[in-house]
Amino acid sequence: MCFSRSISLVFLVFLSLYSAISFAQSYRPPVFTDTGRLKKIEATYPVIDKIYRDYAGKNHFPGLVYGIVVDGKLVHTGSVGYTELKNKTAAAGTSVFRIASMSKSFTAMAILKLRDQGKLKLDDPAYLYIPEMKGMHYLTKDASPVTIRNLLTHCAGYPEDNPWGDRQLANTDQQLIDIYKKGVSFSNNPGFGYEYSNLGFATLGYIIKKVSGKTYQEYINENILMPLGMTHTYWEYTKVPKELLAHGYRWINNQWVEQPLLHDGSYGAMGGMITTIEDFSKYEALHLSAWPPRDDAETGPVKRSSIREMQFPWDVSGFSVDNKTATGRPYPFVSAYCYGLRWRKYVDGTTAVGHTGGLPGFGSEWTIYPEYGIGVISFANLTYANAGSVNIQVADTLLRLSGIKPRQLPSSDILTQRKNELVKLLPGWNNAQASGIFAQNFFMDYFPDKLKADAMDLFAKAGKVNGIGKMVPENQMRGYFIINGEQANIKVSFTLTPENPALIQEYHIALIAKE
Repeated sequence: MCFSRSISLVFLVFLSLYSAISFAQSYRPPVFTDTGRLKKIEATYPVIDKIYRDYAGKNHFPGLVYGIVVDGKLVHTGSVGYTELKNKTAAAGTSVFRIASMSKSFTAMAILKLRDQGKLKLDDPAYLYIPEMKGMHYLTKDASPVTIRNLLTHCAGYPEDNPWGDRQLANTDQQLIDIYKKGVSFSNNPGFGYEYSNLGFATLGYIIKKVSGKTYQEYINENILMPLGMTHTYWEYTKVPKELLAHGYRWINNQWVEQPLLHDGSYGAMGGMITTIEDFSKYEALHLSAWPPRDDAETGPVKRSSIREMQFPWDVSGFSVDNKTATGRPYPFVSAYCYGLRWRKYVDGTTAVGHTGGLPGFGSEWTIYPEYGIGVISFANLTYANAGSVNIQVADTLLRLSGIKPRQLPSSDILTQRKNELVKLLPGWNNAQASGIFAQNFFMDYFPDKLKADAMDLFAKAGKVNGIGKMVPENQMRGYFIINGEQANIKVSFTLTPENPALIQEYHIALIAKE
């Protein structure tokens, strides 16, 4: 009896493992289906170069460097003007620019790596790591304490602090802690809404130090920069080779005025990094490499799932209804803040993730388009240069002229199976209830006589069936297919249940015009 029970338990465990393995094998990540992607993109380079060149001239950039990343590689770079005007030092891909708030995502990535190592939790109150924060007086007595997640997403309740924060770059740790000792002036209670805070990211830099036992610079260097081969990235400008260092300028009274370079300090965690296009492209490639989710071995310094978590829109920050593309086409988007990253979702579903950077003497921006596997970067040495505007124009131009397509999600095995089974039932719905492919709710929500009547009517209007299209998945458990008729087409969509095996729980059928 005991032996028999043991055999049964082993069998059940085997079935459970087999089911898990089968599900994993049935998942296929989205893939690029168009051929010659890089050649199509390469054909746009002359136009892209002109866009950057014209924009730099129109906006009085002393110097501008830029790069295009495709499928994890820096495939194109360009430069305009000078990094240092007195000696007319030409800008180049090896020129070292301060990238200001583009630094924030490195700080966020370091926090997530510490979280992954079990050394902190994102929903921990920040005062667990900075005791001076425990006595803060919030706007109301019922406010929740500032958490690490609040700091990552700019919703700690601190007031927006540009450009004040830009001038704190060289502050010491003690000066940072003194702010908390004296008390913070709040604009909102923590978690109440988005408001951009450099203080918040300087605080994260100090938390990295408290948790890791190393300065945030040392921790980021050792755990992110070095593994990526970013050997020409710095925090302190005096350590940069003089012939490579970009000097910063303002455009005042129709002339460039050089700006003092800022030393590194506690606020460098929010905006102190100095790097090259070639180095930064490796970091941008890391962010692109997180997509799509897949079973491949981890190769980066941070888990792909943590990078995708960084890119998730945690805190909605705006909606632009009047936005237009480079050609003037209306292109609204919603924006949000992630962990040290900005996020946009356009009206056509395209997602863009990246960050701007601005300090006295500098302006920069980078953006990736995960569905397309591309990214753009540009650095300028003009105070608060709007590099984001030209990058958006370049990305739109690249996608439009190249005609490349986003990754396409293959149909899961179960969606294809249910589609084939459903096709056999249409339009008569004969013996549908005995087919075993419908969920328990289905025939309580859909009635056999009406299902048949609706399908027969649509098939009559569509005319002779000329073919059945492939399953078009929206995700692993939902999608549609097209039945091609002589007069019109029929769209059949359905959703599966979370059961294993998954069954059809929802179904829709509609007549659509032939393309």
